Amino acid sequence: MVGTVDTYRRVIALTGPVLPFLSFFARLPVAMSQFGSVLLIAQTSGSLATAGAVGGTLSAGQVVCGPLLGRLADRHGQRPVVLAAAGVNALATAALVTGALMDLATVPLAAVGALTGASVPLIGPLARTRSVALAHRAGAGPSVIGAVHSLEGTLDEVSFVFGPALVGLAALVAHPAVALGGAAALVAVFGTAFALHPTAAVTAGARTPAGSAAPARRRPPGVVYAVRGSLLLQGAMFGACQAGIAALTDRLGVPGQAGLVYAAMGVVSAVVGLAMGVLPQRFGLRARWRAATAAALLLSAPLVVTGSLPGLYVVVTVLGAAYAPHLITAFALTERYVAPVRLAESMAFAASSLVAGQALALALSGRLAERYGPSGAFLVAVGAAGLCLCLALLTRLPAAGAPRGSGSPAVLPERAPALVPTGAER
Repeated sequence: MVGTVDTYRRVIALTGPVLPFLSFFARLPVAMSQFGSVLLIAQTSGSLATAGAVGGTLSAGQVVCGPLLGRLADRHGQRPVVLAAAGVNALATAALVTGALMDLATVPLAAVGALTGASVPLIGPLARTRSVALAHRAGAGPSVIGAVHSLEGTLDEVSFVFGPALVGLAALVAHPAVALGGAAALVAVFGTAFALHPTAAVTAGARTPAGSAAPARRRPPGVVYAVRGSLLLQGAMFGACQAGIAALTDRLGVPGQAGLVYAAMGVVSAVVGLAMGVLPQRFGLRARWRAATAAALLLSAPLVVTGSLPGLYVVVTVLGAAYAPHLITAFALTERYVAPVRLAESMAFAASSLVAGQALALALSGRLAERYGPSGAFLVAVGAAGLCLCLALLTRLPAAGAPRGSGSPAVLPERAPALVPTGAER
């Protein structure tokens, strides 16, 4: 316990206590917008098809444009990119609320949804990139960098538990429009604050010295593509579990329990994610990847035969213990094997893979659940876990001494900030 606290104290010493706070609240709108838009449009239009179409375009916008925003952040720095994205996203989210309340037709609503997804400011991937840059600048060892990934993964997990919970609460006591309006306010305030935090200077963009040619953009090693595939499959597990949980709780006559079941999984995942920060370094990333995917397959298999609410709680809660380790390991592998000048773009690709897998699996497993019951959806989760394990077993990692990605290292700003922000900056 003492070792855990000490490790995370060193991480907070790098970032300052304010940055994780800002990044957490700036992530919440991402977790709120998908669920909130579906609830809002289903209620205002009375059509689940319209709600699904808008939710689908929102996910598609994020998947397609997320890596582009990451590339822009690598080239021009996080501050201008996040400022612009946060402003556009807040306006687009507000426009989506207005359009839904005005009973706008499906096509224009879907277009606004696409813009909302395309402008998501990628706080999770960019916060990882920034914290890792701070750790490397300080000469931190692998244990601290591993704790950075664990902390960021935990913040993601907690945001994706509390985000939908806030939407559900707002819809229950007021209206889904209140939840989406709150998401617009959060991204405007905390996204802007994240962009303006002094640590943004450490990710001010790669600069090519005058008179020299820009470094060639080469393909990252194969392991990076395998990791993206693994995250796509983890997203599929998320989506299939959501559909299966919703179908089973509905069959049992307790549909209101679906969110609580999913939240229980997220809480356990977050706790295990924090514990990942103090794993010994001899338990390397290859072993962690294989162990996490094997656990996901083993622990998801009982879902197919689960038929009671207590059993569902037990199985899903235990399954959560496998999710954060896989997520954290995947982002750590990405950070290890891509060039620093492409880190934000690669983190964005990884996050977009997760979103894409979730969206695709929700569409597929929802139909399977309607036709074959909850087990049809849960089979998708088990199948995705099996493919994840195959990727982890078959993918070869470059030798430990191999160069980190390709391309030249990022050229840091001439006047870089202090590694640990002063009390005034925090």
